[in-house]
Amino acid sequence: MTTNTILLLLLSLVIAGGLSYFQYFFKAKSKSNVMVLLAFLRFLAIFALLVLLINPIVTKNALEVTKTPLAIAVDNSSSITALKSDKKVTELYRELVSNPALQEKFEIQSYQFDTELKPSTAFDFKGKQTNLDAVAQNLKSINRNTVFPTVIITDGNQTTGNDYVYRFDPLNKVYPLIVGDTTTFFDLKINQLNVNKYAFHKNKFPVEVFLQYAGDKNTTADFSIVQGNSVIAKEKVSFSSSKKTATLNLLLPADKVGLQVFKASISSNAKEKNSYNNIKNFAVEVIDQKSVIAIVSAINHPDIAALKRSIESNAQRKVILVKPNEINLLQDISVLVLYQPTAAFKTIFDNNKLAGTNTFIITGTNTDFNFLNQQQNNLIFKMSNQREDYLSEFQSQFNLFATDNIGFENFPPLQNLFGTITTNGNVSVLLSSKIRNVSTNAPLLAFAENQGKRTAFLLGENSWKWRMQSHIDNQSFEKYDIFTDKIIQYLASATSRKSLVVTHESFYNSGEAIVINAQYFNKNYEFDEKARLTINVTNAVTKQTKNYDLLKGNNSFSVNLDGLAAGKYNFSVKELNTNTSYTGHFEILDFDIEKQFVNPDVLKMKQLALQTNGKAFFQNQVAELIKTLLENKEYKSIEKNISTKTPLIDWVWLLILIVALLTTEWFVRKYNGLL
Repeated sequence: MTTNTILLLLLSLVIAGGLSYFQYFFKAKSKSNVMVLLAFLRFLAIFALLVLLINPIVTKNALEVTKTPLAIAVDNSSSITALKSDKKVTELYRELVSNPALQEKFEIQSYQFDTELKPSTAFDFKGKQTNLDAVAQNLKSINRNTVFPTVIITDGNQTTGNDYVYRFDPLNKVYPLIVGDTTTFFDLKINQLNVNKYAFHKNKFPVEVFLQYAGDKNTTADFSIVQGNSVIAKEKVSFSSSKKTATLNLLLPADKVGLQVFKASISSNAKEKNSYNNIKNFAVEVIDQKSVIAIVSAINHPDIAALKRSIESNAQRKVILVKPNEINLLQDISVLVLYQPTAAFKTIFDNNKLAGTNTFIITGTNTDFNFLNQQQNNLIFKMSNQREDYLSEFQSQFNLFATDNIGFENFPPLQNLFGTITTNGNVSVLLSSKIRNVSTNAPLLAFAENQGKRTAFLLGENSWKWRMQSHIDNQSFEKYDIFTDKIIQYLASATSRKSLVVTHESFYNSGEAIVINAQYFNKNYEFDEKARLTINVTNAVTKQTKNYDLLKGNNSFSVNLDGLAAGKYNFSVKELNTNTSYTGHFEILDFDIEKQFVNPDVLKMKQLALQTNGKAFFQNQVAELIKTLLENKEYKSIEKNISTKTPLIDWVWLLILIVALLTTEWFVRKYNGLL
C-alpha cells in the first residue's frame, strides 16, 4: 500500500472513533455496557464504510523464471525395434529427462514421432513410417520466436517426407543422439523398385531396380523376378568395395489381363544380418486397351504441352496432337479436347454429332465465341473483345465425381475475353469465376450431359500455370494430375451414372494409407449427405471379416483401412437405407519399409548437426551430450518481475459486514428500548 492510503486509513480510524464517541458517550445520558457495545458496532460500521470508499490496493511482486525449452523427440517407429535399440532408446530418454541439472536449466518438452510429431512420455515403437521433416516443421510452430536446442533420439532412417537436413531452423541447434549398431555388416538390399501401376496387354512394361551392397569384399549376387512358380527374369550382379550400387533395367511381358503380383529378390551364398530387405513385392494391373485422347488445336500454346503431360501421367492414357484439318476418324478417340475452337473446327463438330465422342472445350482469347454458340447450347456466350483475368472459386456442392479442393484459390488467373456466360439446361459447375475477388456467378470449369453425351468446359487459357503452382505448393504434380485424370475419366466413361460410386486402388503396399472413397446419389443424381454407408472387408484366405462405417467428408464418404495385414481382401460397400451395394477386391503387398535398414544413417545425422551448428552423439555418449547442453551459455533463464495489484478486502464481503454491523446495532437498540 502507498503512504497516502495508510494515512487515509488512520484518518478513517479517527473519524469512525470520533463519530461513535460523539453519538454514544458525549450525547448519551447513560454510559452502560450496552452503550459501549453500540459504540463499538457503530465504530466498526463507519470504519468499514470508509475502507470501502478508500478501496486500499495491495501490490504483490513475484519473480517469474522462464526457462529455455529443451525439445526431446524420440523415434517411435518400428525400425528402432528392428535394429534392437528399443530398450536403449527408452534408457537414454529417461536418463535425459531425469537429470536434475537439465531440469533446473531447461523446460523439458517430450515428444515422439513416426509419421507425425506429438507429445508423449511413453513409447511402443510401432510406427509404420518415419518422418523427421514433421519434427522440424512442428517444433518451429510450437516454439515460435524462441531459440532452443533439440535432442533427437533416432536411427536417422527416414521413410517419408522431405529431406530433413535443411528443414530444421538453423538458429536452433539440433543434437542427434544416434542409436543402433554402426558396425558395417554384409548386406544386399533392393533399395528401390520403380514400375508403373498399369501395363497393356501383349506389351512389355519396364521395371527399374536399384540395388545396394554393404561390405568390403568382392561378391556376386543373383537377382530374380518371379510370378508364382515361374521365373520371369534373372540376372547376376557383381559388387566390390568400390562398387556399392547397381541399377537394372528390365522389360517384363504383360501376358495376362488383370492384377499381376511379382516378387523381386536378391541373394548370395554369404549370410546376412537382415534378409528382409532382399525381397520386394510389386504389382501391375494389365489392361487390354488404352484410352486415346485427341487434343485439337490450330495454335501453339503452353497449355497443350502441360495438358498432355498431365493426362499421360496416367499410363492408361495416350494423347495425340492434331490440327483441325488432320483428324478424320473419331471411332478410336475416347475424348476430344478442342482447344480454342474457331470456324476451322466446323468439320470436327459436324463429324462428332454422328460419332458422339465426349468433348472437353477450352476457350481463350483466340476463341470464336459466335461459332461456339452455334455448335452447342449448354453455355451461352456474350463476349466483348476486351481481355480479362478470371480467378477460380471451388464449388463444394459439385457431385458428378469425387474431387477435393487442391488449392484453386491460390492458382493464377486464367485469361479469357470479358463478357457474360450463362448456363442453359443441366450444367454442373465445379469452379466459378471471380474478377479481382468479386464473384461473377459465371462458370469457369463446368460439365454438361445431354442424351448420354458429356461435355466439359474450361473457360480460360494459361492453365499450364495452374499445374506449375500446384507443384510449387505440393512439391509434386501429383494432385493436379489426379484432378485432370478425374475430368478425363468422367469424359471417357460412356456408362450411365450409378447411384453408388466407389473409388479404390487394386493394390496397396503395407504401411501406405488404405483409403476407399464412395459417393451415393439419390434418384435425381444429387449427392445424398444423409446416406448411411458401411463397408464389409473379408480376408480371402482367413475369411476374417471386419465392418466399418464410412465417414462423410466434403463431397464423398471415406474409410481408412490402415492396419490390415498383407493379403488379398474382398469388400462390399452398402447403403443401409436402400440396400444398394458395390463389391470389389484389393490386395495389400507385404512390404515393411521400416525393416529395410541394418545401420543408422550416421552421415545424415552429422549433416543435420552441422547445418544447425549442433553436434551428433552416439548412444554411449549421453553424458557428453548432457555436458554440452549444460555448458552452452546461449540458453539462459529469463527472470521477470510480475507485479499484481489486488484489493485489501473484497468489496462484497466488506459490504456484507457493514450490513451485518448496522443490523446488529439496530436490534440491540430495539431490544433495549433506545429507538
